[in-house]
Amino acid sequence: MELEDRLITAIRSAARVRVAYVCYSGGVDSTVVLAASVRAGLETIALLGVSPSLAASERADAHRIAAEIGTRVKEVETNEMELAAYRANAGDRCYYCKSALYDTVLALAATRNSEEVIFVGTQIDDLGEHRPGLQAAMERGVVAPLVDAGFKKQDVRSLARSWNLSNADKPAAPCLASRIPVGVAVTPQRLSQIEAVEEFLRHHDIWPARARWHDSVVRIEVAPEMFERVTSEPLRDELRRACRKVGFRFVALDLGGLQTGSVSLPLVTS
Repeated sequence: MELEDRLITAIRSAARVRVAYVCYSGGVDSTVVLAASVRAGLETIALLGVSPSLAASERADAHRIAAEIGTRVKEVETNEMELAAYRANAGDRCYYCKSALYDTVLALAATRNSEEVIFVGTQIDDLGEHRPGLQAAMERGVVAPLVDAGFKKQDVRSLARSWNLSNADKPAAPCLASRIPVGVAVTPQRLSQIEAVEEFLRHHDIWPARARWHDSVVRIEVAPEMFERVTSEPLRDELRRACRKVGFRFVALDLGGLQTGSVSLPLVTS
């Protein structure tokens, strides 16, 4: 098919070596790159960056999906929490996060005797967004075969469906740090609070969802069709207790529904 041919060609053009490292998250974009690399005949290693900003559920899901493809996953501990610029969360957090990941991958690749290529799942629709992590990739020569093949998000999902990938329609799952407002420090404790609330929601089939951190307030974002369920007993009281258990005093349901980038705004403006 045309989409498959375009992507396989892009991968083979970029990979003049036998080994491909795929920076892999379990999302549909990186999964398609992973599957395409295998289909292109490369020795393919999925590298999953592990840190406090990766939810345990996403970590487990990434392993499950890679197993479906028949690819081994190598977990790499990344050290972005050690970087003051990352913790400061000044709007360019992703640059330092991705820099830590790619530097770890490059160091790993350097231990081998052969040359490798490093692939990421960036696609064309990502290029028009504020993504400081893309700069980190370009600085390190990381290859984005989906961009080279001219893939938009709809193309990625279309190819994933044709390959029967189980996450073809998986919603976007940004890292836990994306729930903390710009200008507020990222800490392991805050990430843990966010993960606990989101895990509760996921366990009760309220998903996708976001637990936005605002000090003593957790702002819950879910699709409008889930509003009634979230606010009905006994789930409402169970959710309130789960939030208080991890340190939130107040729970707010955002009537705007599930939004992208809403955490970049403060809860209250003067």
